[in-house]
Parts: sequence; structure tokens; C-alpha cells
Amino acid sequence: VQLQASGGGLVQAGGSLRLSCTTSGRTITMYVAGWFRQAPGKVREFVAFITPTGRIGTDTVYSDFVKGRFTISRNDNKNTVDLQMNSLKPEDTAVYYCAVKQGRTAKDPEDYNIWGQGTQVTVSS
Repeated sequence: VQLQASGGGLVQAGGSLRLSCTTSGRTITMYVAGWFRQAPGKVREFVAFITPTGRIGTDTVYSDFVKGRFTISRNDNKNTVDLQMNSLKPEDTAVYYCAVKQGRTAKDPEDYNIWGQGTQVTVSS
């Protein structure tokens, strides 16, 4: 599985961006998919994850600092995982990465073994 993140850019505070994680090769419908971010000089941190689609849909979990502003979703027909980011703040500025894993859900980036290359998000004040 190879992942590619896209959709980053420069936006003013309060604006929105939609990131997309696409795959080449094998489907990721049975993978837990996560978004992470890394700001300069900081460690990579968890943003959100989404479970594989089950009989009753998916479960999502968010970090406290994006809860209510960001929404993670997946489209199994297109084999993509998106991150809708609203009400962006300057502190959201970072490189955003998508990643997937099999098995249990996780917030620790060390638990994910397949990563995309990252997309830069810059929020100006």
C-alpha cells in the first residue's frame, strides 16, 4: 500500500482546508486510518483516526485540540480518507500526514507502519 496526502496550502485563520489521502495498490478499506501532524521542532502528534467501515458504520476519535473543528471521513468506493479542517488557527500550522495500520486503533504514530509523504498546511494570523 502506498499513500499520498494532498490538499494542503496557505489559508487565513478561520478558514478551511480539506486534506485527502489517496492510495495506490491495495485497498485500505480494512485499515485503521489516521491523520497526524508535525510542526517545526515538535514531535509528530495525533490528530484523528477512523476505523474500518463495519456493519454500523465507522468510529472516529479526535485529539482535543481539533475536536469540533476537524472531521475525518473515508470513502471506500474511492479508497480515500479525508480530513475536513474548519476554523483553522495559526497553531494548526504543520505538515500533515496520513497513515494506516491493521488491527486495533491507536493514537501513537509509532503504531502505524504505512505513511504518506505529508502535505504542508500553513495558517496565517
